[in-house]
Amino acid sequence: MCGIAGWVDWSRDLTGEVQTVKRMGETLYSRGPDTAGLWSNPHALFAHRRLIVVDPDGGLQPMTRSFGDKAYTLVYNGELYNTEDVRKELLALGFKFQSYSDTEVVLVSYVAWGEACVEKFNGIFAFAIWDEFNHRLFMARDRLGVKPLFYSRVGNGVVFGSELKALLSHPSIHPVVKAEGLAEIFAIGPARTPGLGIYEGVEELRAGYVLIGTPDKITTRQYWKLRSYEHPDSLKKTIQTVRELMVDIVERQLISDVPIATFLSGGLDSSVVSSIAARYFQQQGRDALHTFAIEFKDMEKHFQANAFQKSLDGPWAQRISEHIGSVHHRIIFDTPDLAEHLLHPLATRDLPGMADIDTSLFLFCQQVKRDVTVALSGEAADEVFGGYPWFHREESLTADTFPWSLRLQERVNIMSDELKQLIQPHNYVQQRYAQALDEVPRLAGESARGARIREIGYLSITRFMPTLLDRKDRMSMGSGLEVRVPFCDHRLVEYVFNIPWDMKTVGNETKGILRKAMEGYLPEDALYRKKSPYPSTPNPDYLALVRDKALAMLDDKTSPIHPFIDENALRALAALSHNPTEHRPWFGQIMGTAQMFHYLYETNEWLQQYHVSVR
Repeated sequence: MCGIAGWVDWSRDLTGEVQTVKRMGETLYSRGPDTAGLWSNPHALFAHRRLIVVDPDGGLQPMTRSFGDKAYTLVYNGELYNTEDVRKELLALGFKFQSYSDTEVVLVSYVAWGEACVEKFNGIFAFAIWDEFNHRLFMARDRLGVKPLFYSRVGNGVVFGSELKALLSHPSIHPVVKAEGLAEIFAIGPARTPGLGIYEGVEELRAGYVLIGTPDKITTRQYWKLRSYEHPDSLKKTIQTVRELMVDIVERQLISDVPIATFLSGGLDSSVVSSIAARYFQQQGRDALHTFAIEFKDMEKHFQANAFQKSLDGPWAQRISEHIGSVHHRIIFDTPDLAEHLLHPLATRDLPGMADIDTSLFLFCQQVKRDVTVALSGEAADEVFGGYPWFHREESLTADTFPWSLRLQERVNIMSDELKQLIQPHNYVQQRYAQALDEVPRLAGESARGARIREIGYLSITRFMPTLLDRKDRMSMGSGLEVRVPFCDHRLVEYVFNIPWDMKTVGNETKGILRKAMEGYLPEDALYRKKSPYPSTPNPDYLALVRDKALAMLDDKTSPIHPFIDENALRALAALSHNPTEHRPWFGQIMGTAQMFHYLYETNEWLQQYHVSVR
């Protein structure tokens, strides 16, 4: 994995702007702490930061290859999991290679197939290619948006980068936020609308899209999207297909020239990935798989079972580790650890994020990085297989909004009248919801309930999952750790999206088809254990910590957040939060009162640290 940045302008000589792009690349140091690269051309400048995973010598970037009188230069962030398949196809066409890196395969694929190259790739990626002969810029992002890519139209050209900080270091791009950006921050929250960069003039290349830039115009085009079709397979065949896909996906993603491990929480998703990986290691005669789990000190003291978390994870992670024969590492944090690093995730996201689960994941990845460079995670299984409670609750199925926006009014309650008038939060969320529903691929003849569950699945994959992928990318790459997400393989997503709901929940089990497919890989009690999400600390000390931060923010009359919040409403909530039974969920059923205090505190720091101007 890496960090990429660049500047292309068809009407201007950029020769004197090399230092600008170099600085853009330097902001991405944590994404690629191993090596740096810079390439210049009168109309195109590329910067690259590299985290070495495959082919240390042959994968240096920016990478230029010449074919006759035509030269192509690439900066690339990602991993191809079908590198050898694509390479063989290119060799058959007569192309030759100077390395065994996937970087060169991406570049040569573009030379061979042009824009259609992305349809050949199985992997996670964001890249830019400068075609010198045609003065053409081509950028692409993977189908599910695992790897980030932002851009801005500057002059007669494009400025781009893996993260917002790279763009903000460009002299023509400023941290200006208008009403739309404020609506995203305060009404939508971390589940940001795809394509929006929050800052004025900044866009996100959406998942499954390419950008084509020429001297005449800059356009984007969607090359992949979910499609609906009748599921032809029997239950037996579906179980077999899911199993075969999962095994193939995980095994492909274990390719690495550096140490690789898995995250193992004890929940179904990470246990599935870890069990397949451990079995593959054994078959290959490799040393035992290393697994890593995050825990909070005194979880058993403060834990209370709820709809999202029925039991503690720690003992289950240990049980799975013993079953699959992994070397297990427990990484334990306490509230003082969160307090010390409360705002570190802000510098990796460049926007307010997901509160304590950002902070803990950031610290977790830092610790994992001490031992390995690559890890596999169980992220995204709930979106793909329908694991969240909102797939099953009438409240969500009958609601006319995003499932995670059911408590929008509680966010509105702490907004200032001026902010409410400016952003019209209910209308804004409704517009974004309607926009998302318009994209849903319909299936003729489907029952009303089946159609609604299809909608919830589409919303979860295209609107909620990107939130978690952003988080995983920024918190891991902020530590120089590459995290791969097998459940985001597009083949699996396409197949499972069209499995009928009663088959997907076979045995009346949440994610029943995945559980059936993995029988024999895990102990039955672990395989059929109820959902357990990434842990959020239940320690009341955390609530007290972030509540005090929020109150101190209110007491400081210079806090930039004042124009956007109702101070009296927030103080009333702070007083109410002293009673643990009065905690109110915030982002749907995901984030509670403590996380809301954390989010507002982080938003205030974002406004201040990034010198955000509101217009």
